[in-house]
Amino acid sequence: MYKNYLKRIFDFSIALVGLICISPILLVLIVVLHFANEGAGVFFTQERPGKDEKLFRLIKFKTMNERKDANGELLPDKYRLTKTGKILRSLSLDELPQLFNVLKGDMALIGPRPLLVKYLPLYSPEQHRRHEVRPGITGWAQVNGRNTLTHTKKIEYDVWYVDHISFKLDIKILLMTIHNVLHHKDISHEGQATAELFNGHN
Repeated sequence: MYKNYLKRIFDFSIALVGLICISPILLVLIVVLHFANEGAGVFFTQERPGKDEKLFRLIKFKTMNERKDANGELLPDKYRLTKTGKILRSLSLDELPQLFNVLKGDMALIGPRPLLVKYLPLYSPEQHRRHEVRPGITGWAQVNGRNTLTHTKKIEYDVWYVDHISFKLDIKILLMTIHNVLHHKDISHEGQATAELFNGHN
């Protein structure tokens, strides 16, 4: 009952109220990022696989500029990540625009994080099961290690969540997420601006 019907109502209601409450913060961040990103834009969008592997456009605040090397190639992520971007990531504020994805029905508040499209051919049949539900802004893997975990372990947690969805579990994950954000836990690998790439084995 909760998984098939009530969860969507819960997600939509919380996302709508949340966006209304934080709208002044969003406006401030838009202005700040416009200057911090040196004209590179405020939002980052990218196609990601959602429920049943249907593609949608995920939206986040952009935390990197578009500085290039002498050959016109973008510099590595760690050189393009701005100071403002680091702060946003440490507080997970870059994820806030995904509340619009929740309103649209592309995402849920709680669920497996939507990974890159290029990973789809690398999943085993069991790993593909992570797409049986809507992807989430946060999830069971995120509160149990996040970027300190290997992708294989993250997906194992994702599939476990698919098999154990409940209102009680979602509330638990939501509270654990708030705790982790406040304590800046598991934001990224040491020395890296982004998480490691998935190769089908890690």
